[in-house]
Amino acid sequence: MVTKLENLGILCCLFCSFSFSNGMDSLSLHKSLSSDQTLVSKNGTFELGFFSPGNSTRYYVGIWYRNISEKTVVWVANRDKPIVNSSHYNSSLVLSGGNLMLYNASRGVVWRTSFVNSTSNATEAVLLDTGNLVLRDELEDVVWQSFDYATDNWLPGQTLWLEKGTRRIQVLTCWKSADDPAPGIYSLGMDPSSYFELFVWINMTQAKWRSGSWNGQNYTFAPEFNVKSMKGLRYGSDQRSYYLIYDSSGDSTLTRAVITPSGVMRVLKWSESKNSWLEKLYVVDNNGTGTTFSKSKGSSHFIIPVSVIIPLFLLGVCIFTIVRRRGKFNSTGTEQQEHNLLFYDFDVSSSVNSDHIAPADSMKDGANKELEFPKFRFSSISDATNKFSIANKLGEGGFGPVYKGELLNGQYVAVKRLSQNSGQGLEELRNETILIAKLQHRNLVRLLGCCIEKDEKILVYEYMPNKSLDSILFDPKKKALLNWDTRVQIIEGIAQGLLYLHQYSRIRIIHRDLKASNILLDAEMNPKISDFGMARIFGGNEFQANTTRIVGTYGYMSPEYAMEGRFSVKSDVFAFGVLLLEILSGRKNNSFLLSADYTNLLGYVWNLCERGKMLELIDPTLQVPSSSSKPLRYIIIGLLCVQESPDDRPSMSDVVSMFNNKHMELESPRRPAFAAGRTALSESSGTATSEIGSVNNLTTSVMEAR
Repeated sequence: MVTKLENLGILCCLFCSFSFSNGMDSLSLHKSLSSDQTLVSKNGTFELGFFSPGNSTRYYVGIWYRNISEKTVVWVANRDKPIVNSSHYNSSLVLSGGNLMLYNASRGVVWRTSFVNSTSNATEAVLLDTGNLVLRDELEDVVWQSFDYATDNWLPGQTLWLEKGTRRIQVLTCWKSADDPAPGIYSLGMDPSSYFELFVWINMTQAKWRSGSWNGQNYTFAPEFNVKSMKGLRYGSDQRSYYLIYDSSGDSTLTRAVITPSGVMRVLKWSESKNSWLEKLYVVDNNGTGTTFSKSKGSSHFIIPVSVIIPLFLLGVCIFTIVRRRGKFNSTGTEQQEHNLLFYDFDVSSSVNSDHIAPADSMKDGANKELEFPKFRFSSISDATNKFSIANKLGEGGFGPVYKGELLNGQYVAVKRLSQNSGQGLEELRNETILIAKLQHRNLVRLLGCCIEKDEKILVYEYMPNKSLDSILFDPKKKALLNWDTRVQIIEGIAQGLLYLHQYSRIRIIHRDLKASNILLDAEMNPKISDFGMARIFGGNEFQANTTRIVGTYGYMSPEYAMEGRFSVKSDVFAFGVLLLEILSGRKNNSFLLSADYTNLLGYVWNLCERGKMLELIDPTLQVPSSSSKPLRYIIIGLLCVQESPDDRPSMSDVVSMFNNKHMELESPRRPAFAAGRTALSESSGTATSEIGSVNNLTTSVMEAR
């Protein structure tokens, strides 16, 4: 607790502070470090100052490597007490009253050092070349050091210790996420009951991983971890504690150990040639069940006859073998290997960007033949997503949440965990894995693997950093990211993906659930069609089918499918038309439900067409080139796609031709399905077939830039 006298001392330090320049390695009494200043260790390796991690708007005081391109924070002072928003401009690091304090003008003392010896009086704070921040007294004795208050990194020269009397231990605790340095659920340290054995704990109660016993020079790692040694560790003891020290003497490269938000211990070295951190060692728990850990372990003794133990043991082995082998065989009877997602290396560039088009009849072995597909252990998926943490959640659809997962090589994946009450079960999961495994196109999302374990049904996709189209298009603050050229790129990319599904893939596929939330965007805003759980395969000469199970999303369903259960490629064309008009307008199809004049977006567009004001549909936030004739042409193409009769709608091949050939004449669209206004719907039960005038001479119209 800060006294009034201490507050007065801090204010005096700030008021009387001498000018401070970057490049110094120490902070003495009567000086403060403001938010735009830093301390730099003598050899320039480490830097201390204010920073904001990732996409966070919160600020922290931390230490990071100074001369490498990838900002790597190794220690955080106020990791669970951030400075919010822009108030860091009114914050300073102050050495006052023998303590180092983080002071904020509006909040007072946010963070401060604490001493084991309350009589210690620091007169200088120094950032050492090891990355250790130390406080010294007048005799230059160290009274406090950041190495004793580790966060998630273990640096050379730093110790993990165990106090002999109190059994108190020094641990590394992971960040919650890449954007949040607050303590996560995983910790790394020595087990108080076994001295030098390293453990990774979940919430300090459950053991996730253990190193094996210390043999005097190294750890006897279990064979399943594929780790022969962890060089650079040495142990010792003094009057106060036992300790393990990470020693990299003789190695000039930058090295560090870290416990990641997913509970993985990694030992890394910096590569100047590759300009990145490379793995020296990583160890994970290949089991994702843990054993209960207790700081005070007791023991009980039971006497069990050998005649009972042996039969029980043999029975247990048999049951374990049967359970382990169930579900690991594919349709051909050969064993299907379960992979560890954390260690898997996906060659994304070889197929994700492919434009490969194979003939429709190239599936000589039959459309339903299963392909070998990576199957991942649930425990490894759980580790990659930090136990499906909220911080890793990307969104949630009708069939369950989607999480961001991180692999040991730094690659990201998207993990869709199907909820048990979603209605999408094994049939839909199997359908999606078989379908997408056969497809390769740059405008289709790549499915990387799956997991079917007990009640868990999980799909692993390539990671799309810009998430789904609807999360940007219908967000008033984010839609500005989608300028005119980007929207054209998205529209035409979706069209190319559908054309591939309908005509050029090895099997003809009807998606049946095309909508904005099922369009994912990569780093360059290229669209990728996703979610094939409801898709259906058509034979070589098959173009239409009937079903009694209507699936999909109202608003995107064609009338013949929603009312009669008939679906075809023209059903997807209808959904594409709705999606095209949504992208042009920036409005959802169902955003007119409270309107007195229109039931949906289609009715609104048709009303504009009848009044000759089609360009009013275009999102007013767009800056459209004044010479462009595309806006009007694209609206008309959208209307052609949503006509009542499937026979009147163009194929996706026709749509792509309309996009590519601006001189191609367009037909006059008929009134869209579901486009009648509320009054008209109550007065007439017939199907409207009115047409608007010729549209071809309208294609030369220009739209003034907004």
